[in-house]
Amino acid sequence: MAEQEAALAYVFPGQGSQQVGMGRDLYDAFTQAREVFEEADDALGIPLSRICFEGPEEELAQTVNAQPAILTVSIACLKAAASVAGGMICPAFMAGHSLGEYTALVAAQVLDFKEAVRLTRQRGRLMQEAGERVPGGMAAIIGLDDLSVEEICQETGAQVCNLNSPTQIVIGGSRETLVRAMDLARAMGARYITPLKVSGAFHSSLMQPAAEGMAQPISQLDFRDPIVPIVVNSTAQPVTTSAEIKQELLQQLSSCVQWQKSVEYMVGAGVSTFIEIGPGQVLHGLIKRINQEAEILNIEDTSSIRVMSI
Repeated sequence: MAEQEAALAYVFPGQGSQQVGMGRDLYDAFTQAREVFEEADDALGIPLSRICFEGPEEELAQTVNAQPAILTVSIACLKAAASVAGGMICPAFMAGHSLGEYTALVAAQVLDFKEAVRLTRQRGRLMQEAGERVPGGMAAIIGLDDLSVEEICQETGAQVCNLNSPTQIVIGGSRETLVRAMDLARAMGARYITPLKVSGAFHSSLMQPAAEGMAQPISQLDFRDPIVPIVVNSTAQPVTTSAEIKQELLQQLSSCVQWQKSVEYMVGAGVSTFIEIGPGQVLHGLIKRINQEAEILNIEDTSSIRVMSI
């Protein structure tokens, strides 16, 4: 990467940003992107690129597929953009929403891509299995503050899973718990409540079996210190060592994603421009709600790459 730009941060999306067809134009237009997809297929021994390009949607949405797929498309975006620009500007920080932390690890040279795509496949499988062991779900609540949502959780047994923005909080729990929590949120005046299409209560205590299952594969890999500080989900603070990162990857599975605080930390440290790298524009919308003055750019397909290169 080129000389560091103190006002810039790279952010990477998480599960839920997937859509059938993602990455196909990159594969067709850029040799560097095609190599990323081929490397993923080879590393996993499955046709991940076909699942990204053709679906079906139900197959792509499975946690075990969605997580390595989003990582792969995000890295393909990064590699394609770098090929057009002759390299990427080195940001002051990187951050990823849940799964997106793994993309940040590749971008910050903590892990090789093949290692990360295998690890996210394992993560997705373990999270899916944890969700099958204790069936649960998640729901986004819009229009209630965090204290009100915390009160709902204390009363129903649900848990706060994502503090995404001042207006969006995600809760999770067993199916019965989640129904009670959504009913109470409606009664307390939430403007909008929607169940999320996920296979379990991610970032809650129900994911502890997945965290335990990830301990061994993480311990077996050789993590490097990141070339750029990574602002992590569980604490909204930057980490700079491989040991901190390993601890974070286990902790974040069953801890709340502190996305709002992560963005606020980066803004407070001087970041004024965020580049979301990967499919969709979920983080774009969240960051705009957190800080309306922030400039947010997206690298998600060939057209966005060409616009940024002009």
